[in-house]
Amino acid sequence: MKPKDDEKLRAIAEATFTLVEQTGLSGLTMAAIAREAGLATGTLYVYFKSKEELMVALYEQAKTSTTASLMHGDDPKAPFRSRFQHMWMNWLDHRLTHYAQVVFIEQYYNSPWFSEESRNLSARLIKAWIDLIETAKSQQILKDVPTVLLINSFGGSVRETANLLRSGALQRTDANLAMAFGLCWDGIKA
Repeated sequence: MKPKDDEKLRAIAEATFTLVEQTGLSGLTMAAIAREAGLATGTLYVYFKSKEELMVALYEQAKTSTTASLMHGDDPKAPFRSRFQHMWMNWLDHRLTHYAQVVFIEQYYNSPWFSEESRNLSARLIKAWIDLIETAKSQQILKDVPTVLLINSFGGSVRETANLLRSGALQRTDANLAMAFGLCWDGIKA
């Protein structure tokens, strides 16, 4: 059997992310993905036997990439607030530069394909981040509330700041980003 071409895999992923951003996950077809990727539909089925197999594989790829970007450059010796600000900026930059991928993740999360296996993958990938949050909670740096609320407050701040930047409603300046993170931090700190 011929090995799968990495360039075709990349084209399939990019085509899928682009189409989901443009039209949503529910109306997505394998034929449309193949067309956008510049492949024959039959070739797409050589790489992925079904739409479900493709969605699961792309979710794993996108979630892994997003999670890696969150923790990139984390300095365990830095103060907690600095670490969280660094991660907030990482997540914001990732969201802005990989917007179509992020839209895919969010739509996948709310789709029938989001399974217990997907949930377990997510939990494994964000374990270091959850451990950091739990440590900060135990040291009374972050509010002693369910961790999922802290994650959603943090992520919501990133999402909405990115939306403001993308729409042009907020200018990207160091001062504005510091204010946006400051509001997030004020909401989660103990």
